Amino acid sequence: MKRLAITGSILTLCLLLLAGCIQPAPDARPWLLDETATIPPEELPTQPAPAVTLPTQRPPDSPYYTPTPDQPRTLPTLRAEEDTYLVQAGDSLAIIANAYNLPLEVLLAANPLENPNALEVGQAITIPTLTPSVASSAFKIIPDSELVYGPVSSTLDILAFIAAQGGHLASYSDTVDEESLSGAEVVSRVAAEFSVNPRLLLAVLEYRSNWVTSKKGTSTSEDFPIGFVNPNYKGLYLQLAWLANQLNRGFYLYQINALAYIVLDEGKVSFLDPTLNAGTAAVQYALGQNSSSEAWRTSVSEEGLYQTYSELFGIPFDLTFEDLLPADLQQPALELPFEKGSEWSFTGGPHAGWGTGSAWAALDFAPPGDEFGCFKSDAWVTAVADGVIVRSENGEVVQDLDGDGLEQTGWTILYMHVGALERVKAGTRVKTGDRIGHASCEGGITNGTHLHLARRYNGVWISADVGLPFVLSGWTSAGDGEEYSGTLTKDDRVVYSWNGRVDENQIGH
Repeated sequence: MKRLAITGSILTLCLLLLAGCIQPAPDARPWLLDETATIPPEELPTQPAPAVTLPTQRPPDSPYYTPTPDQPRTLPTLRAEEDTYLVQAGDSLAIIANAYNLPLEVLLAANPLENPNALEVGQAITIPTLTPSVASSAFKIIPDSELVYGPVSSTLDILAFIAAQGGHLASYSDTVDEESLSGAEVVSRVAAEFSVNPRLLLAVLEYRSNWVTSKKGTSTSEDFPIGFVNPNYKGLYLQLAWLANQLNRGFYLYQINALAYIVLDEGKVSFLDPTLNAGTAAVQYALGQNSSSEAWRTSVSEEGLYQTYSELFGIPFDLTFEDLLPADLQQPALELPFEKGSEWSFTGGPHAGWGTGSAWAALDFAPPGDEFGCFKSDAWVTAVADGVIVRSENGEVVQDLDGDGLEQTGWTILYMHVGALERVKAGTRVKTGDRIGHASCEGGITNGTHLHLARRYNGVWISADVGLPFVLSGWTSAGDGEEYSGTLTKDDRVVYSWNGRVDENQIGH
């Protein structure tokens, strides 16, 4: 059996919701953090994350200088003819539209179905063609390092910054998972979960609604401050989470030359300029969702988001962090995330690290036992390497491997769906094999108890199927182009991902 089923656990939102010393510039503003290293220097690992220094900022009205164009990419072209897709189990029109980078409305118009919510396996769905009608933009808005929750984002004190602006956001609160969060807490949570720069989230929020600097703002609705009017995405948390997911989708797809165009309102299309950097392409893509062509052209120009960003934080390219992903980057030695002598099920090959938009950075493992669905497991999730636990909440455990106490720098590991019972506490220093907690269904929506494991470096989700191999105790991951489907290989042994417990997906130390 070579082709195996994919797992059913997906970290998505709403529809499926789921080093360095910091040295502020001499003229640092109050929302820039001082040194934050919490681990004694003598206990730091031998390969610390690179130091982060915030450069002196030029005035936001300084003349714009054009960053060097990137080497042109070879991006896919538009289909010349209509295509036909045959519905598979678990499909919906929204899933199909997302796979083809089409607005749902465009797909619905091409398929006037009596009941769009009742698709049958094998049903033929027409995939319409698109015609470019809006000129592309080669204007660079942000460097790649300002897209991710990376080293320079660690210099921003989100709470102090929002308070200093005195806008609506400073007094706003939202209920997330039955917990009341302030506006600053919402921004912090979305930035950390999706690994997207809080500066960028705040800049888009200000550009779309003026919530950062204005007491009243200009949003037409308290529910939709980012401008994505959808009843399933009411409130700041869901609005920012939707935005972060779009930014990730644009960033990671453009990086692998898999995103060539943006579909604007009324089905109008604009190609992404092939000389853009991935961070700018991501911003163009996100701002193009549910936007008219005129509004989009303004938003991606010098007078658009770039200007707002510069007014809030200084010129974006002055914040560039070089070598976000060094050319010689190597994964540190990592072990399988469970105790030696036990066998777990490899239930999910490479899939999104968070949401649906991030790189396919994650692998899934289910604990041993005879139960299915969501059940209490006594089996222990264990640390894959030495490091410090920097976050432990909402089903998430994040481990910093360089030991500086920051999840924005160097290597970090996400352990997701770790239950609250006996879960390791934030601030704990752990060694390889130390107990982290128990796999569960906590954190997001999942159909079964399991562990979701993913890697990041400098805030960038590191794919488990392309580029730097994801290696655990000598087992190397690989994908086959279908999310959740993949293998782990060690010497001449191959383990296949499978949604359940079968001989082919059992793995142990």
